[in-house]
Amino acid sequence: MTTCNFSLTDSQVLTAPKFSKPNEACLLEHTDIAFHASITEMTDLWDDFVPEHRVFLRSAYLRALEAAPPNGMHGGYLTFSLHGQMIGIASCQIQHYRGDEPFNDEQLAQATGFWNKTKVAAQKFITRQIRLNVMVCGSLLLTGEHGFYFHPKVNPEIASLLLYKGLEKASEEMGRRGTRIALFVMKDFFERTQKSLSPIFTDRKFYEFQAQPTMVLDVRHDWESFDDYLAAMSSKYRVRVKRAFKKGKDIVRKELTLQEIEENKQQIFDSYQNVAAKAVFNTFTFTPDYFPSLKRELGDKFKLIACYIHDEFVGFYTTIKSGNELDAHFLGLDYQVNRDSQLYLNMLYDMIRIGIDEGVHQVTFSRTALEIKSSIGAEPHDLTLYARHRNCIANWFVKYFINQFAPKEEWVQRRPFKV
Repeated sequence: MTTCNFSLTDSQVLTAPKFSKPNEACLLEHTDIAFHASITEMTDLWDDFVPEHRVFLRSAYLRALEAAPPNGMHGGYLTFSLHGQMIGIASCQIQHYRGDEPFNDEQLAQATGFWNKTKVAAQKFITRQIRLNVMVCGSLLLTGEHGFYFHPKVNPEIASLLLYKGLEKASEEMGRRGTRIALFVMKDFFERTQKSLSPIFTDRKFYEFQAQPTMVLDVRHDWESFDDYLAAMSSKYRVRVKRAFKKGKDIVRKELTLQEIEENKQQIFDSYQNVAAKAVFNTFTFTPDYFPSLKRELGDKFKLIACYIHDEFVGFYTTIKSGNELDAHFLGLDYQVNRDSQLYLNMLYDMIRIGIDEGVHQVTFSRTALEIKSSIGAEPHDLTLYARHRNCIANWFVKYFINQFAPKEEWVQRRPFKV
């Protein structure tokens, strides 16, 4: 008979000072893993467990996604319970992927030289043959660790094992409902989490890789205002800020209410599409209802700031406050206006101002436009992802596919602050 060397504390939380095969057997026997197709099935239970500062794992944000999901996407949720006590949760996104959707046709037009054009054309041809369902633990719409949460007393290695078993269960459940999952993706883990995930997932044939880093500005404790942020810069970069403000002197900002977002949602969406069209590869396409849904569910945690020049709408940006972090979410702009007014750079400074005013510790700028974001003080943070195809033969090609098609950007790290 197998003896378990994990114990239950008075609060019924799993602990495991030493991970072993007997532990694994006992863990699978005693932990109940349940799959839920909608967050509304267990909102109160879920929110009682997930800390309030984990906004992107709370039911309000997940309800916003369910109400206005990107095209071809729906959610799936896992709960992990030991003797009736919840010890973990995971949020997944199931995306139907058609290879002809994510590619930007402008990429082929912009390619120069015979071999570059041939390479891009071949990539597009191969990709457009693909049709599959992808299960993502995490969020395609966000950068960072937004896939799961386990009670702090749960050993990270055991949490990783439970997560793997949970994904298997979710896949089986989706299969019974008529959706066969072909590809698993574990998304965006910092080094501290990656160390516990790696042994579990690489042993099970997941390919471990890194995409472009996420750019994060650490808000210093002595920055009580935007002026303090400017004072920390070298004179060269303060001049750059003042030049951007001068060029953008005619920009008028207005935070929109829910009603105003609803009334202008198509114009806002069209502005976002200007930016999305510049991306080489898009993994999702959301709808005009996405921003109103966020405002409805998140309230003051979500801000949509519209920008006008001479009463004409020229763009917008959005932020979401999650505990001590501010997520610089999606934006849109008129690129003709941007050339004359440095609209995008002014938006970045605006988001820093909001972060400082709201007392956050970090502003997360995601993984695009790396060089310009470094020029405002953001630093790169590497994130690890994992991917595995269910078919062992197809899984051999996952590494090749990712290496060929993952966006790559060469850039120079800027250092705007005084040493």
